[in-house]
Amino acid sequence: MASKGRVVICLLRNDLRIHDNEVLSWANKNGNYLIPIYCFDPRHFAGTYHFGFPKTGPHRLKFLLECVKDLRKNLTARGSGLVVRQGKPEVVISELVQKLGVDNVHAITYHQEATQEELDVEKAIKESCGVKLVQSIWGHTLFHKDDLPFPVSRLPDVYTQFRKNVEGSCRVRQCIDLPEKLNPLPEGIEDGEIPSMEQLGLQEPPSDSRTAFPYEGGETTALERLNYFLWDTDAVATYKETRNGMIGADYSTKFSPWLAHGCISPRKIYFEIQRYEKERTANKSTYWVIFELLWRDYFRFVALKYGNKLFYQSGIQGKDIPWKQDKELFKAWKEGRTGVPYVDANMREVAATGFMSNRGRQNVASFLMKDLKLDWRLGAEWFESMLVDHDVCSNYGNWLYSAGLGNDPREDRKFNMVKQGLDYDPEGEYVRLWVPELKNISGGSVHTVWSLSKNILSKAQVSLGEDYPNPIVIAPEWARHAGKARGGGAQGFGGGRGGRGGGPKSAGQKRGIDFYFKSS
Repeated sequence: MASKGRVVICLLRNDLRIHDNEVLSWANKNGNYLIPIYCFDPRHFAGTYHFGFPKTGPHRLKFLLECVKDLRKNLTARGSGLVVRQGKPEVVISELVQKLGVDNVHAITYHQEATQEELDVEKAIKESCGVKLVQSIWGHTLFHKDDLPFPVSRLPDVYTQFRKNVEGSCRVRQCIDLPEKLNPLPEGIEDGEIPSMEQLGLQEPPSDSRTAFPYEGGETTALERLNYFLWDTDAVATYKETRNGMIGADYSTKFSPWLAHGCISPRKIYFEIQRYEKERTANKSTYWVIFELLWRDYFRFVALKYGNKLFYQSGIQGKDIPWKQDKELFKAWKEGRTGVPYVDANMREVAATGFMSNRGRQNVASFLMKDLKLDWRLGAEWFESMLVDHDVCSNYGNWLYSAGLGNDPREDRKFNMVKQGLDYDPEGEYVRLWVPELKNISGGSVHTVWSLSKNILSKAQVSLGEDYPNPIVIAPEWARHAGKARGGGAQGFGGGRGGRGGGPKSAGQKRGIDFYFKSS
């Protein structure tokens, strides 16, 4: 028999932390007993909507399980616990209410989400659980939606207008502090086991020493990373210069996987950077992290404004573009077998580690849509499956942006794969790291392997079409840079800046490297 008294059930989804968690705070203040609960929803382990890829792939699932384990540890340390169940949240919570007795359940609370599947869960909870008080709270963004200088329905369709309006008139709300001692679980409610990957239908992926994201999930590691990037190394002070890197852990913040799972609060990052600026230095780099957090906010508000248009083939622009869905071309792209080394290196990295740099994401997206002419949704759903930092609003918002179907539309946002490779991997180190078939080809010439002489290829022990594919497409603009590649590298812009090639200058600078497509 469960303990009698005011019980508050707190559904946790993409908010797997204790710090700055208003849902936990509200639940703890309004009940005698607290039930934080996480549900492994079977719908999250089905196929993606259009193409049936595993919605939660192995890398993201491994990270998620680590997040849930860490949250349970942290809640238990404060005298509470984390109830874990496998099942649809609306069904699990209804059964929990019946077990406790509806008169004993004071309220159900959760953080509001922005897209349809999550909103359907919220609606079902309200309709099926029999509890009169259902408290939803907005808490995923840096700026609260109620503090915006305009209603979401009038959100500017250009990010710069949004940013200037918000920066000029909004303040960031203070973080929520939780007490050191939280209310306990009611008697008779078992914690439940956290399932294994195998129980959820996936095998644990092997680790890869080449990864740029060698971190575990969870609030504990997220806060350690924040401290490391700011206070231990001062890396934040040079972030704007290094953020377009591709190898190693420290070229960018790497906050995005923890932000996506709610292991770290954007407000926590904001106020920690404010403190860093006050105590150490304030410059363009420290501001740029905030700039990227605002992009993350923007895409969530875009999702609120446009709803399911975010997932339409025609996007929020409603444009009819004759995309292809060629299975063989897509297979070559996703497996990193296109014959374009810069593209292949990035696609192999994400397959092996669940992570890819901002620069890589922009380029492989452009290649899929502008060079192969494939349906942008193929890429969006593949990223949804593969990436440890998948965030539905940022992922689909960024793909629409790149396709010219979303915000800040421009007609020809196409990246030049060879120029980009030479600008951001001038000596070919990144390509050789992930495409070992080409390890004997020196310098930047690795980016245009198809243009090398038979003699050079023979000496490098590369037979095109056998050891490494011939390119499935060659864009005419690539030829302009082949000479630079054969010369051992191109003159880039230095420090990882600029170098978009074949697209508007702003396209490569815009969205935040750490907070999704821009996410690394």
